[in-house]
Amino acid sequence: MKQIASLLCVIALAGCSQSTSGIEPIPGSITYGGQPQSRLTKAPVGSAVTNRLRDQFGQGYEETYIIQPDRSLKLVSRQRVEFPNR
Repeated sequence: MKQIASLLCVIALAGCSQSTSGIEPIPGSITYGGQPQSRLTKAPVGSAVTNRLRDQFGQGYEETYIIQPDRSLKLVSRQRVEFPNR
């Protein structure tokens, strides 16, 4: 019985989408409109990439992405930040 329950858990987890963080790209995000055409080939898999952007209201945000084994970027966090005036 335990083996069947374990197998069902594995099957359920395998069906999960890759984006489990629930964070969707917004205009200005690196992955807004899909993955970028160029791949980060020199950065190690699992390393973090940050992106700073402003939304349509001028609010500043910093996003963190993780490089996946297929060289795509996964958005894992977004924080509101204050940028110094330019």
